[in-house]
This record gives sequence, C-alpha cells and structure tokens, in this order.
Amino acid sequence: MKIINTKDYGEMSRKAANIISAQIILHPHSVLGLATGSSPIGTYEQLVEWYNKGDIDFSGVTTINLDEYYGLDGSNKQSYRYFMNHYLFSRVNINMVQTHLPNGKAMDIDAECKRYDKLISSLGGIDLQLLGIGLNGHIGFNEPSGAFEQTTHCVELKQSTIQANLKFFQNINEVPKRAITMGIKSIMQAKKKILFKL
Repeated sequence: MKIINTKDYGEMSRKAANIISAQIILHPHSVLGLATGSSPIGTYEQLVEWYNKGDIDFSGVTTINLDEYYGLDGSNKQSYRYFMNHYLFSRVNINMVQTHLPNGKAMDIDAECKRYDKLISSLGGIDLQLLGIGLNGHIGFNEPSGAFEQTTHCVELKQSTIQANLKFFQNINEVPKRAITMGIKSIMQAKKKILFKL
C-alpha cells in the first residue's frame, strides 16, 4: 500500500488521473472500476482534458461501476449512470456498450447481483478500482461492519448515508433507500485500487 498526501483536491485529482491514464496507456483494454460522488469528479475532469489533448484513448477500455441506486432509471438525473455519462462517458471516445453499472430498475434484485458478478468474472476481473470513502467510512454502499465476504448485493441505506445524499435531491423523500453495490470481496479482488480520502 502506498499513501500519497496531496496539498489540495486539485493535486489529488491529478495524481489519481495520472495513475488511471498510465493504466490505459500501458494496457489499452483495461477494465476500470469507477466510482461516483464528489471525490472523483476532479479526476474525471482531468482525464477528459487529457483526452481532448489527444493524450488518452478510451476506445478499448471497459468500465464497471461500483453501485447504482435501486429504483432509479439510468435517465434519471440522480442515477449514477447519468452521473457517469455526464462527467466522463459522453466526453471521451469510450464505447458505451463497454460501460457497465448495476440495473437500478431490475425486477429481480438477486438475479441482477449475480449477473453483475458474472460480468466482472467474464471480463477477467477489474484491473484498477477507483474508490471514495464516505463520511461514516462506507465504501461503495458497504456500510461499516458490513460482511467482507460479500460480492454484489442490495443494501438498505443507513439514515446517515441517506442524509449525506440529500444534497443531491430536492427533499429527503426523493433519496432512494436501497442500492445495488459491489461488495468488499468484489472490490478487494481488483488488481489495483485507488482510495480517495478528502
């Protein structure tokens, strides 16, 4: 494990973008595990800037996102699919067919979780996983003291997480109470990991 201290958010974002861009340049067909929330936005902005300069080619990259709110369609502005399209996917030359998130509208949650695990396995696992840590220590939507042996699963969000996510919604009633998330086991199986701590 390597701990990198940075002077500010901008430097942190650039250092993370450097690691991701090096992964793509050295291994153009990398499988990237991506995250949403406030932490990675600066990193995505930096990657888009370098793409516009011709420094990075995303055409061979496949992405697997950590999680998605259960009950939200990808066209919903609060969904993580929408977030990723807005901040990264629509701004680079990635093949949208190669961008993956859990289906927040799946009728059968257990089947969707199994499908997502099989997808990750079929891709040979995740080469580099980007992570942020929540205010209460959650990673993805895995709350503290959650089971470490879990793979993709559906979680009931704790009130503290719902309250923290309220800033993205009009009122507390709009904040989803459940989410589909990769488990800690899935995350730990990634070959490399970047964990943001703001």
